[in-house]
Amino acid sequence: MRNYLQKFKTLALALTLLFGVSIMTNAQNRTITGTVLDASLGDPVPGATVLIKGTTRGVATDLDGKFTLEIQPGDQILVISFVGYLTQEVEIGNQSTFTVNLEEDIQSLEEAVVIGYGSQDKKEITSAVVGVKPEDFNRGNVSNPAQLLQGKVAGLSITRPGGNPNNGFNIRLRGLSTFGANSSPLIVLDGVIGASLENVDPNDIQSIDVLKDGSAAAIYGARGSSGVILITTTRSGKKDGNVNVTINSFATMDQATNLIPVLSAEEFVARGGTDFGSNTDWREELISDAFSYTTNASISGGFQNTSYMASVNYRDNQGIVDGTNNQRLNTRINLSQGALDNKLRFNVNLSFTNVDSESINDAAFRYATIYNPTAPVFENTESAQERFGGYFQRDLFDFYNPVALAKQQQFIGETKTALTSYRVEYDFLPNLTWSAQYSQDRRNTISGGFWSRQDFQVGFGASGSAERNAFDRDQKIFETTLRFETDLSDGLNMTLLGGLGFQKTKNEGFGARVRQYLFDLGWNNLGAGAIRLGANTNLYSFANEDQLNSAFGRANFNYNNWLFLSASVRAETYSGFGENNQTGIFPAVSIGSDFTQIFDMGIFDQFKPRVSYGVTGNLPPSPTLALGVFGNGNRIDLDGDPLTTNDIFVGIVQNSNPNKDLKWETKKEFNIGIDFGLLDGLLSGSVDYYTRNISDLLFNVPVATGAPNPFDPGRFNTASSTWVNLADLRNAGFEFAISANRLGKGSLKWTPSFNFTIYQKTQIESLSAGELGFDELRFATPGSPGQNNNPIIYNRVGQTLGDFYGPRLLGISEGGEYILSTTDPNEFERLGNGLPKGEFGFANNLEWGQWNLSFFFRGAWGHDLYNSYRGFYENADGASNTWNSVITDKTPTNPLITSTPTFNSSYIEDASFIRLDNMELGYNFKTNSPNLSSFRVYFAAQNLFTITNYTGIDPEVRINDSENGDGFTTSLSPGIERRNTYFQTRSFTLGLTVNFK
Repeated sequence: MRNYLQKFKTLALALTLLFGVSIMTNAQNRTITGTVLDASLGDPVPGATVLIKGTTRGVATDLDGKFTLEIQPGDQILVISFVGYLTQEVEIGNQSTFTVNLEEDIQSLEEAVVIGYGSQDKKEITSAVVGVKPEDFNRGNVSNPAQLLQGKVAGLSITRPGGNPNNGFNIRLRGLSTFGANSSPLIVLDGVIGASLENVDPNDIQSIDVLKDGSAAAIYGARGSSGVILITTTRSGKKDGNVNVTINSFATMDQATNLIPVLSAEEFVARGGTDFGSNTDWREELISDAFSYTTNASISGGFQNTSYMASVNYRDNQGIVDGTNNQRLNTRINLSQGALDNKLRFNVNLSFTNVDSESINDAAFRYATIYNPTAPVFENTESAQERFGGYFQRDLFDFYNPVALAKQQQFIGETKTALTSYRVEYDFLPNLTWSAQYSQDRRNTISGGFWSRQDFQVGFGASGSAERNAFDRDQKIFETTLRFETDLSDGLNMTLLGGLGFQKTKNEGFGARVRQYLFDLGWNNLGAGAIRLGANTNLYSFANEDQLNSAFGRANFNYNNWLFLSASVRAETYSGFGENNQTGIFPAVSIGSDFTQIFDMGIFDQFKPRVSYGVTGNLPPSPTLALGVFGNGNRIDLDGDPLTTNDIFVGIVQNSNPNKDLKWETKKEFNIGIDFGLLDGLLSGSVDYYTRNISDLLFNVPVATGAPNPFDPGRFNTASSTWVNLADLRNAGFEFAISANRLGKGSLKWTPSFNFTIYQKTQIESLSAGELGFDELRFATPGSPGQNNNPIIYNRVGQTLGDFYGPRLLGISEGGEYILSTTDPNEFERLGNGLPKGEFGFANNLEWGQWNLSFFFRGAWGHDLYNSYRGFYENADGASNTWNSVITDKTPTNPLITSTPTFNSSYIEDASFIRLDNMELGYNFKTNSPNLSSFRVYFAAQNLFTITNYTGIDPEVRINDSENGDGFTTSLSPGIERRNTYFQTRSFTLGLTVNFK
């Protein structure tokens, strides 16, 4: 009893103390209420953040813009903020009710845009430069930084036909600017020139700026002809002692879509096809829904003079075919440190990426479409078990079981990249800053290929085969600059930049392939392959090195914020060109004037005409092209006796003739444009027209061996080809972009943006170098069977690059035979062109309370595609009965075509399209926790639907052809959809984002 009484007394005392504390607290704390409104419209602003300054205590406004907040003694100021509005601070005092009017943040003209070696206010830009921020990026399962920009920038074309997760994106800026050298824009990542997109995860990107015209890109000289894309990663955190943690995780399901219709098993047999007794949907056997997973985590913060950001990004992207996947792990650390009152600043950026990929032979997609639908997947016979591992196979031409093809061939890749960058800046004076940056970009790739002993396509005749390849690239760059800014007179500001740069690149590689295995051991045991010479074998190694030295300078002038002038020049020397032409000069100048700063222009807030001109260059695809290097020839047995081996040697051959005059490709670009803003920042945009003249394009031309070499006087051609500066091209275009700032009324806000580009397709001005020259270059044969020797793209002087040529189909006879205009290749007609006339993007973002909805349309028009499936597999001739037939809206059925498949005009289709590229619906939960700043869930979809008349796999623009020639001339064959194209996919993503503080 005494124990219970003591416990009761203790409990009563605790309750009394708690009650007293509660009374004291309520006496000191009080509650305030308020409403947050749009200053211009008077509408409530839901979701605005109301914080006590200097604390993490705060709330978000409700759908009516109202808030209720408990304050404590010492709380003095409210901080109210919302995206698109200027942050406002309000003194609390003795007030209990507040009405806060937020002003829209009309600061687009003051935004900093990253340019080469620095940044400028957007109002000062006099070139065609576009900045894209995270809120404008594409959404969904974005695994490659290029996807963030797809359709967002006028003139920037980003394509990836099909849905292979291992394929990269083709990036072209303002059309085609070369066909023998690098045709993709230069990537500059945190100041590191020539970095790979693999070095950065999309989740870590803070902004992307695109230098479109020659005057903007000329500061990068010999690497800027195809444009420049500047990527800035997320900077280090705030130096306020707080730590911020963000986690973004999502899962994606991919489904195959837009499969070409084919005959059923019954229809196939009725047409005359061989009946093997089964009913197999080969595409269903090959493909299935794919599930991918992504998790991104980052931590940022800072204290005193130190700030940091670290992130880990893991992506597991699975393909719609078992054996196709891409797993990527990227880690990044950004560290900043200031000293000497922040006059001395250090920045360290470290990025490491591991990519593991698995692929199949893409021919499996072709055979899954056209393989005999009456054939079974497996065959339970002793012969099939012994020869083909139980898979159904037949000794017929071009007839391979697609499931076996996917299972009995394997291809893997392992890529490791390390990008390290160290930068130091020092302010000698408040207006004089010196900087130096050293970076090292390393890329190591190991790949493996395996063909089973029972693989019918390759391994069966080779008794199994395997290969292993290794490639290492090491690029080191050092650059130093000096920046000086001063006011020359009242209202006239000048900024000068000068710098030096040194770049050294080393490439090394090794590979081996063997055949004839006793067991299927694969690429990790090449020693078990008994045959190491002849067919299905290989052995090689190589190394090369080049150096690029640069000096550059730029001057910017600003006169009273209405007249802007910029001029730059870069001189570069490259070891990979001929000894007579190793140095190039690349100047640029641009001028612009904002008329609204001079006189009243009514509704215009900005009206800035600008004119620019710039010269840029392009590096060759290899640093040895001018040297006439030697390679390995055939094995030579000096005495012809196979029993002796000490007299067997590998002969020496020259790969190409030397050219001491080989030099830069040069692009001269003129641009005229207008930047505009109107209606108090409600609308803003730009208009540009450009012309490009590209000269001295690099190309490998055939020459007569033994003839005098005009590029190396006194010597003769010892090889059958020479790299020369062959062609001149010309193109032009018109670009338009406009965006609106939060249209709508009440709690519903709509932010649309629209851009389009109209191209004047690339014209071939000449194809000659000295006495060497051509009237035309023909490329792109459709292939086997029966169409190996008839190129369908003719590149002719005075005409458009990439024109289709062939006979026109005049009709079909009663017997189902072609009626063609001609069969003489010299009389073929121009049938179309694979380059687009125009492209557009239309982005929309809607906000309503805690909800947001974004959707994006993208499209292209005026481009043609060769539909290779129709070109080979829609005819009903006897030889074609081995394969199934595609039946599209354009397939003749009355009568069926009985002619052997032959290229003609009917297979060139208009591939113009409009696509709902991506859509996202998200919800931001209200968070009252002091440790949780935001919590968001979202659902996204990609490639929801496509409107097109094209009947192939994917109407996406094809700007090159991977099956054409030696890999250097793929851009001369645009517009071909090959039969091995990976099927198109549609994606659905569910994810969440959490921010801790």
